[in-house]
Amino acid sequence: MGEVTFWSDPSKAEKVIEEANQLKNWVVPYKELSERFDNVKTLLPEVDVEKEPEFFQELLQELSKVEKLLEELEVRKMLSGELDQKDCYFSINAGAGGTEACDWALMLSRMYQRWAGRKGWKIETLDTVDGEVAGIKSITLKISGPFAYGFCKAEKGVHRLVRISPFDSNAKRHTSFASVDVVPEIGEDIQVEIRSEEIRIDTYRASGAGGQHVNKTDSAVRITHLPTGIVVSCQSERSQLQNKETCLKLLKAKLYEREYMALKSKMEEIGGEKREIAWGSQIRSYVFQPYTLVKDARTKYEMGNIQAVMDGDLDGFIYAYLKEFGG
Repeated sequence: MGEVTFWSDPSKAEKVIEEANQLKNWVVPYKELSERFDNVKTLLPEVDVEKEPEFFQELLQELSKVEKLLEELEVRKMLSGELDQKDCYFSINAGAGGTEACDWALMLSRMYQRWAGRKGWKIETLDTVDGEVAGIKSITLKISGPFAYGFCKAEKGVHRLVRISPFDSNAKRHTSFASVDVVPEIGEDIQVEIRSEEIRIDTYRASGAGGQHVNKTDSAVRITHLPTGIVVSCQSERSQLQNKETCLKLLKAKLYEREYMALKSKMEEIGGEKREIAWGSQIRSYVFQPYTLVKDARTKYEMGNIQAVMDGDLDGFIYAYLKEFGG
């Protein structure tokens, strides 16, 4: 990268930079962890526990933090798939159940955005459809960060909520469902052909935040891929052209993942692997009443502190999934 002729071939240069960044995702955290561990290792034997109890506790806390980050690095090592390092598109759709399901979809959206925010990842809302009374019918986010798709794919499936509904005057328990779908963002290096005759493009007026502009122009775009029935939409940008470009990127990502998963499934069938969890299966239950418990149906990992989970404490569930089912 330091060579004078490095930028003479821009496309080649970009590939080298991407490769360098992928290597940095491993090297930088490893070096930081090594330095932090060495510091504790050097200082700990020198501490007088009776005279410096606070400093001793600080070193133990630092050791716990290093251990947690090391576990994350070990889990990340399992993400060896060709798509795992990619950014991703993250969609949540309310299931049957009207207002209750829409509220549950909104709760999940908040939970995932808090989780991604904890990791320092960038979150962009591409499209939202509000519920008729409360909550949201659907939302599509773009999540950008190291190994975003690798971690997020563990959440793909149906999420079940059990609670006393705040929308029920009789205070009865309700069960609601919402589905999560995750697809990797694909770059220019991966070619996906979309023929113009295979798609239908609809434009409509955007809703939600954005000021007066959203009510004046048909800037929102919806694209339907006729052969597969896949529908994507975007209303986050001000111009129709930008929203169309984002929609096409999302459609390409969905089509590519569809082909990739079909090929992977066929290879596993040939190899005799039966670990694939089908899309649409219930993966996790969140119980608010009569007790509080979040339990993953795939790994049996569970947490009683449901409020912590709803505030974005999801790493335990995701790590358990990746350790059991791999990257």
